[in-house]
Order: sequence, then C-alpha cells, then structure tokens
Amino acid sequence: MKYDIIGDIHGCFDELLELLAKLGYKKEQEVYIHPGGRQLVFVGDAMDRGPKSLEVLQLLFKMQDRGILFYSPGNHCNKLYRYFKGNNVQVNNGLETTLAEWRTLPKKEQQEFRSRYRRFYEKLPIYQELGKELIVAHAGIKAEMIGKPLSRNIAVFVLYGDITGRFDVDGRPIRKNWAKSYNGSKWIVYGHTPTEQPYLINQTANIDTGCVFGGALTAFRFPEKELVSVASHQPYQPDRFHRFT
Repeated sequence: MKYDIIGDIHGCFDELLELLAKLGYKKEQEVYIHPGGRQLVFVGDAMDRGPKSLEVLQLLFKMQDRGILFYSPGNHCNKLYRYFKGNNVQVNNGLETTLAEWRTLPKKEQQEFRSRYRRFYEKLPIYQELGKELIVAHAGIKAEMIGKPLSRNIAVFVLYGDITGRFDVDGRPIRKNWAKSYNGSKWIVYGHTPTEQPYLINQTANIDTGCVFGGALTAFRFPEKELVSVASHQPYQPDRFHRFT
C-alpha cells in the first residue's frame, strides 16, 4: 500500500482540496479516491482556528462511512470530543471558531453533528500502525511505546508530545525534541508542532507546516518519502512557528 499522509488541516478546507488535486485524487461519490490506489492518512487536528472546520469534518465522516479513513486524532480532536460529551473544557485555542461554525446550524443539525462527531471520534485508534514500516501519530510516539497496551502516558504523549509541564514566555507548552533521539526501525510521521519547513530526522517526519498560520499544507508520500505542499490562504503569523534545535 502507498500512502499520502497529510499534516494538521485546522479548518483549511480549500487548501486541503488543492492538495488532494495536486496529489492526483479525484472526487467520487463525495470522497476523494486516487486512481493509482494510494490511500489518504491524516495526522489529526482537522478542526479549530481555520475558516471551514465543519466542511473538513464532513468529508472525514464520509470517508469513515466508506471505510477508507485513516486518521490519528490530535489534542484538538480530543477537546472537541470532550466538549460534545458535556465535559467542562476551556473554549479557547481555536475551539471557539469550530463552535461558532457549529452554532450557525439549525438546532436539529447541531444535535446530529454533535452525535456524529462523537461516533467518529470513538472509532479512531490513538495512532495508526500501517504495515511493518510506518506509524502515524498526532504528536509522535517513542519507539518503546509502539505496540504496548494503551496507557495514560502513551495517550498523553501521542496527543500532546513530550511535554515538560513548563511554559514559555508566550504561554506555550515547552516540549522535548523526542525525534532527535528516536532510534526505532519504523518511520514515524506526525504533526502538532508547526514548523516553516517539514522537520525530518532519524526516520521521523513532522509535517505540520502551519497552514492555518499562513504556512503550507503538506503531505508526506510513503514509501517514496516525498513531500508535496500547497501554500496557505491564511494570513502569515511568523511567531506561531517552532524552530527545532
């Protein structure tokens, strides 16, 4: 199987359609299919911050209904799920944009969307193990975690990265660069931390190139290990990009 793994979309639906076209996908019965049999995979965080989160999610729902969805949920996915379950979560960091879209729906459609999203999320594995050589996890995963029974530590790492519990002067979490010391045999493709260019090191690839912050939406083609991107339509926010050292 050949895969096209797409980075954090964050509601950038128009850029997603451009990237799918550039990758050679064709629309068939409301989903996108590759004539060469390639399969789409997503690193999560389809929603929040961008202008068209509901349209991205509706496409993912249709893919799931067709049995062709490979999606690794991210921290934003988890937060929206907890909100729709009625948990007490802070409506910030982009969640407010998705909820603003959702609240424009008629009340009946709001309830239908809430229920559909909960079903969508509950069917997702915490990370994707695709064949013998590829793992897709939202914020990454350590080699020793792969294949182990799911624990809170693994779930937190996959959703949030190698967090330290500390924050920088702008209030953003300080994370360790786990990929710098990764020595596993499988490729790990992930997102979560926006960078101006894809960050490839030690058979890991961070492909969150900050589309919602004016960067690009990027796909990593596997097993070719090729990168394909389209430019963002969003305003450029240079302070939102991380620079690995």
